[in-house]
Amino acid sequence: MCRHLGYLGPERTLHSLIYEGEHSLETQSYAPRMTQGAILNADGYGVGWYQDGAAVRFRRAQPIWTDQSFREVAGAVRASCAVAALRSATVGFPVDESCAQPFRAGRWLFSHNGKVEGYGGVESKLRELAGDIAEVPDARAPVDSAPLFALAVRNWREGAALGEGLAAVVSAITALAPGRYNLLASDGTSLAATTWGDSLFVREGGDAVQIASEPLDGDPAWRRVPDRSLVTAGLATGVRISRL
Repeated sequence: MCRHLGYLGPERTLHSLIYEGEHSLETQSYAPRMTQGAILNADGYGVGWYQDGAAVRFRRAQPIWTDQSFREVAGAVRASCAVAALRSATVGFPVDESCAQPFRAGRWLFSHNGKVEGYGGVESKLRELAGDIAEVPDARAPVDSAPLFALAVRNWREGAALGEGLAAVVSAITALAPGRYNLLASDGTSLAATTWGDSLFVREGGDAVQIASEPLDGDPAWRRVPDRSLVTAGLATGVRISRL
């Protein structure tokens, strides 16, 4: 169910981030190894990165392997911080570009790999917790990830650090509904991610950090993040893993 990837480090092309490696993110769109029952992640994709300090985003409601134009463009775009996501749509939610992630609000990029069980029964409560952020279009997307994003944005706007904001979202939603809550976010200078019910790996090396649902290659430097953990990463601070 969905896959995502975060990168922080020296500038490199989006093509190298998404298409390189024997188990690249693109490969995971049609041959995932560790998903919870999904055979394909073919219901859209998105990539977000930073240009002159601003978050830029490209999304489509089609399988990434069918988009040859993006493959070409990705070779011409370089980034030092990026978030990419593949979607496997949960039954009941549309296959629509508005539901493809990462979501964006200001400098923040956000991806949710998972599912809110019994979403219809908790949606109103989640939106109440998130408050009024009507000026953020992605917070209104017709998918269960949207109110989680809205709540994260509220946490960050109230002063929470990137990882603290995600941890607070997981604490709030798990008190309301079971589900899988692997969240990933960036603010242009750092990454944060949670594990709750699905796989997550991290790799450090060459002044770079990568966080991914599955290893992109056979490099033994990939480390599995324990379930129910928070990962924070910065170039100055390195990678820190703590329990949720």
